[in-house]
Amino acid sequence: MTIRFPSRLVLSGCALCATGLLALAPAAAAVRTRPPDPGPAHGARAVAPQPGLLYRSGTQVRPHPGAPGLPAVSALSWVVADAGTGQVLAAHDAHRRLPPASTLKTLFALTVLPVLPGGVRHEVRPGELAQVGPGSSLVGVVEGHSYRVADLWNGVFLNSGNDAVHVLAALSGGWRETAARMQAKARALGAHDTQVRSPDGYDAPGQVSSAFDLAVFGRAGLRNPDFARYCARAVARFPGDGGTYPIENTNRLLTGADGVPAYPGLVGVKNGYTSGAGHTLVAAARRDGRTLVVTVMNPQDGGAFAVYEEARSLLDWGFASAGRVDPVGSLEDSRGRSRPGPMPSAEPVARPVAASDADEPSWAATGAVVGAAGLGAGAVMLVLRRVAGRPDEE
Repeated sequence: MTIRFPSRLVLSGCALCATGLLALAPAAAAVRTRPPDPGPAHGARAVAPQPGLLYRSGTQVRPHPGAPGLPAVSALSWVVADAGTGQVLAAHDAHRRLPPASTLKTLFALTVLPVLPGGVRHEVRPGELAQVGPGSSLVGVVEGHSYRVADLWNGVFLNSGNDAVHVLAALSGGWRETAARMQAKARALGAHDTQVRSPDGYDAPGQVSSAFDLAVFGRAGLRNPDFARYCARAVARFPGDGGTYPIENTNRLLTGADGVPAYPGLVGVKNGYTSGAGHTLVAAARRDGRTLVVTVMNPQDGGAFAVYEEARSLLDWGFASAGRVDPVGSLEDSRGRSRPGPMPSAEPVARPVAASDADEPSWAATGAVVGAAGLGAGAVMLVLRRVAGRPDEE
């Protein structure tokens, strides 16, 4: 597949030669190799999950005697999973197909991040913002202004900016091609409930996902160092006229904003809201060397912040249930392909992470990622030749 980049792309820093860029790919793969997954922690019994349970309606859990009871949760669908092993500890209508809102941006990032180096600078062209849906959440991208790709990713992860998504999609081949690539990525991850119509998660006829699929995306994202860094970032500065302005992550479990207490050990991932989808959330937290990922879709009680409180209660239950429940399935049940890499060994984020230029990947590293992502020599040469208030949707 050929990735088309507009002619106005310019590079921050020195240009790389094509041969050097291609040569970096094997080295990058070697650098990113990690030790094997250590398997279930806390003395969990080696009990095979039962994938059929995840396709049944209602709540599925297999507690040992004395295990903590599940909290009351009003969401139409939810999943609690161990991000290290992929085991699903409990679920409710895990494969129910529902509108995902901006949690679908997790799949967008998994698809586009590997092929857009953060150091690239792009001047927004006429038409790139023309199709942003009314009522969309915006970070403030302006036509004719120049932005680093890294700035645009901050806009996607923190402000859930649909304007930033549209520009990044234009850079990675266009809106329809991006949607098609997202669909292919979902299938490659074993996420068969997801139908992509609008890459930003904006409500569109036929666009659905499930708590199971969103947990798959969140788990995969935590294994991508760039994704993991962006989704854990609480505050950043975004370019504006004559300077920059602050932006804050709309994930209240991360920031503690609007009276929602921050969750200890939270490491991301993404929240969302549309009038059609209701409130949705993929949240991951790490405690005592164990990472859990929870998906909550469309709580029916409790107001706008119920999605955070229900995710909190499910995370608490998941950590308290270590070794005291048997899995009801696995995030790899419908995969049938190679396993993702092991979880990073980094400790949880102990404080809000702010953006800085220093933590952006170098061009050597990002060039290697482009090569490792499978772009052919012709596509790499093409890149080098062209280098020089509360919304209704969140």
